[in-house]
Amino acid sequence: MTPHTPAATLSRSINDRVLAGVLGGIARRMGWSSTAVRLGYIVLSVLSAAFPGVIVYLVLWLVLPEGD
Repeated sequence: MTPHTPAATLSRSINDRVLAGVLGGIARRMGWSSTAVRLGYIVLSVLSAAFPGVIVYLVLWLVLPEGD
Protein backbone atom coordinates (compact mmCIF):
# COMPACT_ATOMS: atom_id res chain seq x y z
CA MET A 1 0.00 0.00 0.00
CA THR A 2 1.40 3.40 -0.94
CA PRO A 3 1.08 6.45 1.30
CA HIS A 4 -1.57 8.95 0.29
CA THR A 5 -0.21 12.23 -1.01
CA PRO A 6 -2.74 15.03 -1.18
CA ALA A 7 -3.31 16.66 -4.56
CA ALA A 8 -2.13 20.21 -4.99
CA THR A 9 -4.89 22.63 -4.17
CA LEU A 10 -6.07 25.21 -6.64
CA SER A 11 -4.44 28.48 -5.66
CA ARG A 12 -2.67 31.41 -7.28
CA SER A 13 1.01 30.93 -7.94
CA ILE A 14 3.46 33.39 -6.43
CA ASN A 15 6.43 32.04 -8.40
CA ASP A 16 4.88 31.56 -11.84
CA ARG A 17 2.87 34.71 -12.43
CA VAL A 18 2.46 37.39 -15.05
CA LEU A 19 -0.35 39.37 -13.41
CA ALA A 20 -1.90 37.67 -10.40
CA GLY A 21 -0.74 34.06 -10.77
CA VAL A 22 -4.19 32.68 -11.64
CA LEU A 23 -3.16 30.85 -14.81
CA GLY A 24 0.14 29.73 -13.29
CA GLY A 25 -1.80 28.20 -10.40
CA ILE A 26 -4.23 26.45 -12.74
CA ALA A 27 -1.32 25.07 -14.78
CA ARG A 28 0.42 23.79 -11.63
CA ARG A 29 -2.77 22.12 -10.37
CA MET A 30 -3.40 20.37 -13.69
CA GLY A 31 0.25 19.49 -14.30
CA TRP A 32 0.34 21.44 -17.57
CA SER A 33 2.73 23.99 -19.01
CA SER A 34 1.89 27.49 -17.82
CA THR A 35 2.75 28.86 -21.26
CA ALA A 36 0.23 26.50 -22.89
CA VAL A 37 -2.46 27.48 -20.36
CA ARG A 38 -1.83 31.18 -20.98
CA LEU A 39 -1.94 30.77 -24.77
CA GLY A 40 -5.12 28.69 -24.55
CA TYR A 41 -6.74 31.25 -22.27
CA ILE A 42 -5.87 34.09 -24.65
CA VAL A 43 -7.25 32.18 -27.65
CA LEU A 44 -10.48 31.33 -25.80
CA SER A 45 -10.85 34.91 -24.58
CA VAL A 46 -10.39 36.37 -28.06
CA LEU A 47 -12.81 33.88 -29.60
CA SER A 48 -15.42 34.81 -26.98
CA ALA A 49 -15.01 38.56 -27.61
CA ALA A 50 -12.46 38.89 -24.73
CA PHE A 51 -14.88 40.46 -22.24
CA PRO A 52 -15.96 37.19 -20.53
CA GLY A 53 -12.31 36.13 -20.28
CA VAL A 54 -11.42 39.30 -18.42
CA ILE A 55 -14.36 38.87 -16.03
CA VAL A 56 -13.45 35.23 -15.33
CA TYR A 57 -9.83 36.17 -14.65
CA LEU A 58 -10.84 38.97 -12.26
CA VAL A 59 -13.22 36.68 -10.37
CA LEU A 60 -10.56 33.97 -10.05
CA TRP A 61 -8.07 36.61 -8.86
CA LEU A 62 -10.47 37.56 -6.07
CA VAL A 63 -11.57 34.00 -5.15
CA LEU A 64 -8.36 31.95 -5.30
CA PRO A 65 -5.99 32.18 -2.34
CA GLU A 66 -2.27 32.71 -2.88
CA GLY A 67 -0.33 29.48 -2.73
CA ASP A 68 3.24 28.18 -2.95
